[in-house]
Amino acid sequence: MDLKDTINKTQLPKHIAIIMDGNGRWAKKQGFIRALGHESGTKSVKVVVETCAKLGIENLTLYAFSTENWNRPKLEVQALMKILINSLKNEVKTLQQNNIRLNSIGNLDKLPKSAQKQLLEVINKTKDNTRMTLTLALSYGSRDEIISAVRDISSKVKNNIISIDAIDESIINQHLYTQNLPDVDLLIRTSGEHRISNFLLWQIAYAELYFTDILWPDFTEQDLYEAIISYQSRERRFGKTSEQIK
Repeated sequence: MDLKDTINKTQLPKHIAIIMDGNGRWAKKQGFIRALGHESGTKSVKVVVETCAKLGIENLTLYAFSTENWNRPKLEVQALMKILINSLKNEVKTLQQNNIRLNSIGNLDKLPKSAQKQLLEVINKTKDNTRMTLTLALSYGSRDEIISAVRDISSKVKNNIISIDAIDESIINQHLYTQNLPDVDLLIRTSGEHRISNFLLWQIAYAELYFTDILWPDFTEQDLYEAIISYQSRERRFGKTSEQIK
């Protein structure tokens, strides 16, 4: 039986987030330069995006480039930006055909102008699509996001736009990059690492975490099914007891 057939379509996570890790190690194992690992990783992105859309996942967020990634060797960063631009150009047709809306979070001003232009172009072209929202986290760091939110809220308190007593989870959510997205239900990380790496720290407060040793370029449709099946086997209590949930 195909793993897909064992998935309960009534209990799908509304929001899946993925830390796509292991491109460099995959390339090293093959005897390639790191850039080829990142290039190969785009094939897994395409598979996962299309599979999520077909399954009925409403939101998919991919950790594509972190704030810390700017510290990598200059040539690798340049290669990553080139891959980003080419991927956006090549996949806009696929996004349209699958009715997928592209979204992006992070400090996008730090991206090269050419990348910013291509990103905004695809976002605008897909803005009316409704089947799934694909969010790329680019030049993203959760601590930076939270700092930015605190500054915005503090400024509004100072200018009497928001009262201190009004600050709650809802107010904070409204000032995050992800203000139009639901909290993450399932967080997947590939490559065997067991870290969150400054990714969606606020949004994964009650997410189910799924770690796999598979390197990202080797991550397949069946591997995604396994992650979702694992998610569906867990009891999500949100601080309550098992008895209360039942």
